[in-house]
Amino acid sequence: MADSLGAGDLGGTLATDVVVCCDNLSLLRGLPSGVCDLIYVDPPFGTGKRRKGSAKKSDAPVFDDRADGGLESYVAFLRPVIQQMHRVLSEQGSLYVHLDWRAGHYVKVLLDDIFGIDNFLNEIIWSYRTGGSSRRWFARKHDTLLLYAKRAGQHTFNVLRGGEFRTQGMNLDQQGRPYKNTRAGRLYFHPEGPALSDVWELPFLSTVSRERNGYPAQKPEALLERIIQASSNEGDLVADFFCGSGTALAVAKRLKRRYLGCDNNSAAVKIAARRLA
Repeated sequence: MADSLGAGDLGGTLATDVVVCCDNLSLLRGLPSGVCDLIYVDPPFGTGKRRKGSAKKSDAPVFDDRADGGLESYVAFLRPVIQQMHRVLSEQGSLYVHLDWRAGHYVKVLLDDIFGIDNFLNEIIWSYRTGGSSRRWFARKHDTLLLYAKRAGQHTFNVLRGGEFRTQGMNLDQQGRPYKNTRAGRLYFHPEGPALSDVWELPFLSTVSRERNGYPAQKPEALLERIIQASSNEGDLVADFFCGSGTALAVAKRLKRRYLGCDNNSAAVKIAARRLA
């Protein structure tokens, strides 16, 4: 069962399989260095909106994505958090920062400064199809995930495969292995499909999805499943310091990883704790 704690309840020791209601810097500064094997964060995007989880419920959780000071203030807010996340990552660890078009390129510069540009691995595009369009620009239907390693080359990475090979003339041998005939002989393809690229076509959560828990800005479990499978192994510690309703933590638990999460929104933490229990 997951515990919902306050920051002071950790007692200066590393507790895992918990979700904490606190300021993330307070939690991060109390953690030992190098303890997290994978960190995923989905911080506020700076939309300037106050979002409510469900218009039909008077007690629906609210996510306030408004801040003063513009992009300069936003980057200044993230800097100490990213510095601490860099410190608590293990030598094999990776960080995913989930953003959109508003601040992604500014945060990329910040991450290059803290992690070092040589530890940048990917700019992942999560492409989704939702309603709505624009008459003045192309519809904005993707988010960006910036992926950095603590030490590129030492980081955990498991190749994921899926989809179909885009080639003509595919054949199957007697064992069912796909191949194509070439002048040099048979060219075999991996039976599980091509390795995934840095463009991910995954559906956004619909308003009637069974995954919906009432919290705004909820991300689909399929997205976090891909991240956790690629960049961690069973028994590793997966952390989310902007955990919202706990999607990353719930998927980590299901995939037999340890987890640690926090959010300063008590309604979000209550949802996450129920979900993990």
